[in-house]
Amino acid sequence: PGVTVLLRDFEDFENDLAGTTRSFASLPVPVLVAAETAPYPPVPLPAGGNLLPLRPVVDRPPPLAHPELHIRTRHVALVPDGTRAVPGLLERMRDTLEENVGDTRLVAAPVGSMPLRCLELRLEPRVWTARYGPGVPGVCRAVEGTAVLLLRTRDLFALPFPLARPMPTSLFIQAAFRGWGLRVMPTAFPAARRPPVSPHGRWKAENLAESRRRRLMRDLGVKREVLADGRERWYGCGKETARCFGTVHARTPQYLLAGRWTPPCCLRALRETARHVAEVLETAGVRYWLEGGSLLGAARLGDIIPWDYDVDLGIYREDVGKCRWLAAVAAAEEPVEDTEGFLWEKAAEGDFYRVHYSRSNRLHVDLWPFYPRGGVMTKDTWLGHPQDVEFPESFLLPRVPMSFAGFTAMAPNNARAFLELKFGPGAIENPEYP
Repeated sequence: PGVTVLLRDFEDFENDLAGTTRSFASLPVPVLVAAETAPYPPVPLPAGGNLLPLRPVVDRPPPLAHPELHIRTRHVALVPDGTRAVPGLLERMRDTLEENVGDTRLVAAPVGSMPLRCLELRLEPRVWTARYGPGVPGVCRAVEGTAVLLLRTRDLFALPFPLARPMPTSLFIQAAFRGWGLRVMPTAFPAARRPPVSPHGRWKAENLAESRRRRLMRDLGVKREVLADGRERWYGCGKETARCFGTVHARTPQYLLAGRWTPPCCLRALRETARHVAEVLETAGVRYWLEGGSLLGAARLGDIIPWDYDVDLGIYREDVGKCRWLAAVAAAEEPVEDTEGFLWEKAAEGDFYRVHYSRSNRLHVDLWPFYPRGGVMTKDTWLGHPQDVEFPESFLLPRVPMSFAGFTAMAPNNARAFLELKFGPGAIENPEYP
């Protein structure tokens, strides 16, 4: 029985570890400072405080093999650096946890004068999203503000990432996956009076916090956070990084095997690339239209199909020379980067073109050059996809505008008949999940 105080979220270069440890050790309760390595500059921990090193050292036993063995009490309190103890408050938090029935597994108490804001947290694993909203007091899933968090030791170490930083966000998301509730205490812990952080220290802390948060979201499988005020934080791929998934085999991306759909950052990049390519083609006078699964997505949703991983456009082969980027690729057969950082290239698989989101990020739009022959549109490269078939040119005479991925694209004039020719009857109403 009892409560162990665990200090995890702090910075080596500017902290109050000694003061926080001294305050809680005086209650007395055991205090553990958990860190990858001993803080540098060194921090002399007062009596009652011990260091729990998390990173293995080659000439010592592995410290992380069983970190839970270092906590011998039934409950553990995760205390922010710079918090001051209040006699009896940890015990009241423990009693509140044990008295509550149902799904309550966490108790939070504010630190300082600002009250905690109760939040709802809804996870949408299939679309890699964590969504926050205003919570109903008594049934919080997360809190906004600096807080001491108390839970059972066995619950903490039953989590796959028990000591991941930032600790509050890590706990809230892992708890939400398990349906755990959170109870907020009205009584606050005081915050220590500390000198202002130096501008360099603030810059350093902000960068470290961002890198930790990105690493945490990668581990937890979250690519997008929607905050309670409607703002969004993105953690997936971007223009300067590789895309979030590797080579696709048998038209089944790796994420589908994990029960997820296309990461939202990838869909965002595909939308940007499709819009850019459509604008370039229209400006150059190249006749294009939505093809295959992209037309199917436009007909169903006005958007990319949520599990798709590229965009398909058909173009008239005779118009290729009108577009400077296509003409350059066709002549040199070398990739060409346009003025906005999109990479145009001739596909290695056959006679068609690809436009990548960037040189680093190979999310792409495929451009399929068709040409009319006896009133039928055909092409020279067929990859064996079921929808990869010839069709009457009358579908393109005229082409019509259609909403797609946040802009207006050109499409065949009878989308339903075109899609049913390619995919079979009822293609729009009957999605076929890969």
